[in-house]
Amino acid sequence: MKKIIILLSFCLLFIAGADAQSWLNKLGNAAKEAAKNTVERRVEQKAEEVTEKTLNKAEESVTRREVTEEEADMEEEASREETTGKARQTASQKLVSTSQYDFVPGDKILYFEDFSQDAIGDFPALWTTDGSGEVKTVNIAPGKWFHLNGDNACYCYTRQIDFPDNFIVEFDIIPDEEFGHGIQFTLYQDEEGKPKEMNDGLFPGVAGLHIVASHDRWETNGYKDSEDWITGSATRNPVIREQENHVIIWIQKRRVRIYHQNAKVLDMPTNIYPDVKFNRIRFSGWDRHSAPLVSNIKITTASPDTRSKLITEGRLITYGITFDVNKAEVKAESFGTLKNIAEVLKENESVRVKIVGHTDSDGDDAKNLELSQRRAESVKNELVTRFGIDASRMETDGAGETSPVAPNDTPANKALNRRVEFVKL
Repeated sequence: MKKIIILLSFCLLFIAGADAQSWLNKLGNAAKEAAKNTVERRVEQKAEEVTEKTLNKAEESVTRREVTEEEADMEEEASREETTGKARQTASQKLVSTSQYDFVPGDKILYFEDFSQDAIGDFPALWTTDGSGEVKTVNIAPGKWFHLNGDNACYCYTRQIDFPDNFIVEFDIIPDEEFGHGIQFTLYQDEEGKPKEMNDGLFPGVAGLHIVASHDRWETNGYKDSEDWITGSATRNPVIREQENHVIIWIQKRRVRIYHQNAKVLDMPTNIYPDVKFNRIRFSGWDRHSAPLVSNIKITTASPDTRSKLITEGRLITYGITFDVNKAEVKAESFGTLKNIAEVLKENESVRVKIVGHTDSDGDDAKNLELSQRRAESVKNELVTRFGIDASRMETDGAGETSPVAPNDTPANKALNRRVEFVKL
C-alpha cells in the first residue's frame, strides 16, 4: 500500500512540474529563480497534501475494515449465542415431549405375557407356530424373551381375548441385526364358529389390522373380506436394531395410534373397518427376513373414569404408572396417567390422597416392601414437580407383596398385583 502511495506522489510531482515549466518560460529571467522556488514549494505542499489524504484514506479504510471485522465477529458470536440458546430451548422442549404420551391405561389387564414360566430353550406353552421359535435370555435386557427365529413363520396366541372397543397393547421388541422388512403384529377377528389356534393366512380371520414395525418405518393395514385395504405409514422414530424398544398401540374403535421413544409416531383416525370385533393376536415373519425377540406383551383397557373412581368410590387402581424391574423411577409412558390424575386433583382442591405402591411376590419380601415405598414416593414427586400438586395433599405408603388382588401364580396375575393405588383420605 505504501509503495503505491509513493508512486502516486511522484507522478503528481512530475505532472505538476511540467505545467510549472511551461509557465516559467513566459517569465522574465529575473523572476525565474524565485518563481521556480515558489512552484517547487507549492508542488511539494500539494504532494504532501495528496499523500496525507491518501494515507488518511488508507488508514480510514483499514480502520473501517477492522471495525467491520470486529462487528462481524460480534454478530457471529451473538448468532452463535442465539443458536445455542435456541438449541438449549429446543433441548428443554424435548425433555417434555412425553406429553405426546396421551394414552391412559385402564384398571383391567386383559392379557400379559413375559414368558417367565417357560423354560429357556422351549417354545412358549400358550403360543403356536408353523415354524420354530424358543425362549431365550439376552445380555442387554432382563427377563425372558421369545425369539421369533423361524423361516417365514407365524406365531399365534392360542386363546381368544375379549377385546373392548378401547384398549392398549404394549410390548418390548429387540430387532435382530438384519431385520430386513421388520415384523408384522396383527389384531384380527376369528370367523364365527370356526376359531383357529393357528392361522397363517396373509389376512387372517374375517377382518383385522396389520401393524408392521421395521427399521425405517411404520405401516398399518386395516382389512376386511371383499373390501379395499385402509393403509397408513409413518417414518418417525422407527424401532432400532439390536436395542430394546417399547412399542405402544392404542386402539379406540376405528382409530389407531402408535407410540415409540416418547412420541406419537402414527395416528390414523379411520384405520379399522366399522364393527370389527378383535379377539386374536399374532406375529408374522412371512417374507420379512427378520428374527426379533419379544417380551412383556400387555393388553389393558383404556381411558378409565378416574374422576369417578377416585372422588366417588374413593379408590383408584392404575396399571398406567410403570417402572423398570427392581427400580423406582417412573417411566415416560406413565405421563398420560399422571396427567389425568393431576387434573382430577386440581379440580377437587380439598381432596387428599394416599399413594400406595404394590409388587408381586417375586424376590425378597423386605426388598419388595422397600421398593413399593420408593415407588410411591416417586409418584408423589412426579405429581409435585411436573404437575404442581401440593405435596401436603399426598401421603405415601408401600404394601410390597402383602395385598395381592390375584394369586401370584401366572405372569398375568403377577401383573395384576404390580400396581399403584390412590386412596382418598
